[in-house]
Amino acid sequence: MNERPNLLYLHSDQHSPFVMGAYGDPLVQTPNLDQLAQDGVTLDGCYCPSPICVPSRMSSLTGRYPHENRVWTNSHILDSAIPTLAHAMGAGGYRPALVGRMHAVGPDQLHGYAERLVGDHGPNQPGGRGADHGDLSGTAGPARVSLTKSGPGQSAYQVHDEDVTAAAVHWLDRYGVRHRAGQESTPFSLSVGFMLPHQPFVARQQDYALYEGRMTMPRTPEPFSNDLHPHIRAWREGCGIVDVPEDEILRARTAYWALVTCMDRLIGQILEALRANGLEDNTLVVYTSDHGEQVGEHGLWWKQTFYEDSVRVPAILKWPGRLSPNVRSDRVCSGLDLNATMLDALGCPPLPQSRGRSLLPLLQSPKTAPWEDIAFSEFCLDGAGAGGPTGEHGIVQRMVRRGDWKLNYYDTQPSQLFHLAEDPRELNDRIADPHCATIRNELLALVLDGWDPALVRQEMARHRADLPILRGWAKHVQPADTCRWNLRPEMDYLDTGGQ
Repeated sequence: MNERPNLLYLHSDQHSPFVMGAYGDPLVQTPNLDQLAQDGVTLDGCYCPSPICVPSRMSSLTGRYPHENRVWTNSHILDSAIPTLAHAMGAGGYRPALVGRMHAVGPDQLHGYAERLVGDHGPNQPGGRGADHGDLSGTAGPARVSLTKSGPGQSAYQVHDEDVTAAAVHWLDRYGVRHRAGQESTPFSLSVGFMLPHQPFVARQQDYALYEGRMTMPRTPEPFSNDLHPHIRAWREGCGIVDVPEDEILRARTAYWALVTCMDRLIGQILEALRANGLEDNTLVVYTSDHGEQVGEHGLWWKQTFYEDSVRVPAILKWPGRLSPNVRSDRVCSGLDLNATMLDALGCPPLPQSRGRSLLPLLQSPKTAPWEDIAFSEFCLDGAGAGGPTGEHGIVQRMVRRGDWKLNYYDTQPSQLFHLAEDPRELNDRIADPHCATIRNELLALVLDGWDPALVRQEMARHRADLPILRGWAKHVQPADTCRWNLRPEMDYLDTGGQ
């Protein structure tokens, strides 16, 4: 056995922690993730750095908040000079490999990884040739069409993830051959990025049938009215989800549960390859997602809010002999902390500017290790191809969770305040409660400490001014995508043609 551990880092896209057996869902079938949780530590209070793909992923890579990366939207490019988790692992003696989803924008499609076996489906460059989803065009974004065109069929994202899984299994098998032959003594670092269960809400019939006729309605329905927070009301209007009929809700939810089960099956194949090659006992396995999915809760879909279904993420760590099995932790943490934890476990140098904190002392000595229950998340859009309605003034928002309290700050609009221990479904906004004035002011000061909404708007405007040049260059020069998966329009279809 190597003295230093291997790392298998499994990272999905848009997986709500509330749609997993290990997190209490009695309907979904996730036997492989449930077993991983039973064998490891399940984190019940982990938050994403941003409830949208690129900012969240880039923050999880660098250990820095989105405003420190200057990456707020899906159009922003992470500076290649910023060291990442992969750079630190390489500096620590590993040769980090990536298979699948990273969702980095720009010419750098490695950001410290030594090799990447399967890429993303989108263009490397802003303005490059976009993905053609064929019959499901428009369903990958925050738009009503993703609900109307839902049901049994095939999503190209599932095809992508099957290719990712095959490549990851092959990579582990080849490593296993060298390891058994005594030709491989260096521990491995393998990151695997999935697209699932990101919409389109379309799943193959065999998985869809598992939930058809059994699906439940959302636990927290929220009819559209003037009582909604002004941002939430405007978002629902802009996305066309003011009123969604029950059959549409059930069809989209059925497909989402089916996609989660499909992803779980693929993860099981990778975990089985780890076992079959005799690598399980010396490998830290980490599973998490870039953000959640609202699947109709609060009348909302996709991500892009600070409600728990959107901003909380599943997080499971299994490390035989080092982390006790079948343990749950309710301490508040974030994807930045997972970054620091992996580097600590591998004995690699910490990222100098990282805001992440290693969870190892807390998980190994939960009663004595110091830990502050705090996490931040940011959501900012300026209309520069970021997806979704942004309004005249754009969207500049930040959240802080500290202890049992969570404050959602909306620049130019009222904040929200929730006491999650008493109100886990976030139905009672306490922002105007005079008894909550002290905690409200404390959390507001935390949100604004080192984070300036005016500066965020200024920096996003600069990005927006540069973007036409970058897009025009890509359109006319047509640079080759150095790492791109070949999504074909015929991969996306509905069996019934939708409703």
